[in-house]
Amino acid sequence: MVRVIAAFIIAMLVSIVIGPKVIEWLREYATGHKIQEELLEHHHAKQETPIMGGILIILTSSLAYALVGKYTLAGLTVLGAMISCGFVGFLDDWLKVTHQRSLGLRGRWKLVLLVAITIGVGIAAHEMSFRHPTDVYVPGFDVSIPLSYLWYALLFFIVAGAANGVNLTDGLDGLAAGTGMIALLTFTAINVIAYIRSARIVELRSETDLDLAILGAALVGGTIGFLWYNAFPADVFMGDTGSMAIGGALAGFAIMTKTEMLLLLIGGIFLIEALSVIAQVVSFKWTGKRIFLIAPIHHHFVMKSWSETKVMVRFWILAAILCAAGFALYYRYYLEFRR
Repeated sequence: MVRVIAAFIIAMLVSIVIGPKVIEWLREYATGHKIQEELLEHHHAKQETPIMGGILIILTSSLAYALVGKYTLAGLTVLGAMISCGFVGFLDDWLKVTHQRSLGLRGRWKLVLLVAITIGVGIAAHEMSFRHPTDVYVPGFDVSIPLSYLWYALLFFIVAGAANGVNLTDGLDGLAAGTGMIALLTFTAINVIAYIRSARIVELRSETDLDLAILGAALVGGTIGFLWYNAFPADVFMGDTGSMAIGGALAGFAIMTKTEMLLLLIGGIFLIEALSVIAQVVSFKWTGKRIFLIAPIHHHFVMKSWSETKVMVRFWILAAILCAAGFALYYRYYLEFRR
């Protein structure tokens, strides 16, 4: 458990210490973020705030894990998913900055890269010692559903959905970082509990659960360090680099811990954000009317004159409630399921 605490402290402190230097570098090379036209009145001052601040989260969490991690297949897979999704986001951000436009990496290339990441995660999951790797456990009903080849399609939806869900949430100062940190903290707690309950004798406990807890703690520390500079008014934005990295990590944790269904709660805020966009598009296409003033939904509340801080804090509260529900379900059902 010392390693878990050490990973958190290392990532957080390094992130806070090197943050100003990273922001200074990004201010020189990664400014000019394009804001949606409808939001210019509310966010005109943010156009010169540097993006790609997610690099800070990736670097510091990777460093902390490298120093104290156990390097199990599960831990390395989640780390790889985080870095790979972050790289996809980095390409997107870099094209936006260099071409001075709101659109970056084309959708088809994002799709191809996310499919490749999913294949890598799927192969690693098969190498794990799961008794039925393509089954999905449904808490509450206490049943496992055998998906066979459909499991691979589910993995893609988990990876792509989590990465894009967090990306859609990244629109207000501290919103994606705060909600992402709460979700990552939940997976860290899940793995800590799994490690403690894996055996009575410390030497016999699961190294995989410990490794995942270490990586989760490193990500929480790195995200808190980033949030130190991303809180309103933000000195830096995480950009697609950070949001997709966090989403990739959450997807990896859900897959490696066989808690795919719990991601609906632990990543509930990101699901709500994504559904708000889908509902807006479908409604406008079929009825010509918009459900929200603007989507994703957090911008709707800003347009209704809520302060950014009020939206951020209330979304944090909702995220905490959803994550607490997810953790409660894990404690009630999954610990027995894992035996």
